[in-house]
Amino acid sequence: MENLYWMAVATVVIVLFFDYTNGFHDAANIVATIIASRAMTPAQAVVVVGVFEFLGPLLGGTAVANTIGKFVDLSTVDASLAVLILFCGLLGAIVWNLATWWFGIPSSSSHALVGGLAGAVVAAVGSEYVIWGWTPLMHDGKLLGVMKVLVSLLLSPLLGFWCGFLVFRIARKLMAGSKPSGQ
Repeated sequence: MENLYWMAVATVVIVLFFDYTNGFHDAANIVATIIASRAMTPAQAVVVVGVFEFLGPLLGGTAVANTIGKFVDLSTVDASLAVLILFCGLLGAIVWNLATWWFGIPSSSSHALVGGLAGAVVAAVGSEYVIWGWTPLMHDGKLLGVMKVLVSLLLSPLLGFWCGFLVFRIARKLMAGSKPSGQ
């Protein structure tokens, strides 16, 4: 029991460290455009982003956290092993975050966490403890588990491209006859 307690404490510490790497890894992506366009100073951008990063889960919900929490099922695994698996999955995500940050490679901390957890689960207890989501997708058209993450990873750049394209075209049409005013 004492081993489990200390493993849980270590896992909570590693969760906090993952959250820290997630913050500095993803924060630059959030504030870069605002600062580069000179819409805000770096200090203003950091304050605004900090406030809304804090308010995000409170106002917008925790759908991403719920998705990540539901693609592995460790309910039948011994508690000590389950905590060790979580610890190793988080450590893998942290190493990936640090490596991609160090080499300047754009990467998602959430996807690193999905990969780290899935890899740790497969290595420790086997792939049957990962909810891959193939069957529900093929039979019912429902997105569950890892498939939900993969499909969104593939679709989000495509949807972003087409939304940006349409917004630009509409704005261009609306502003076709406008003339810039003097300074």
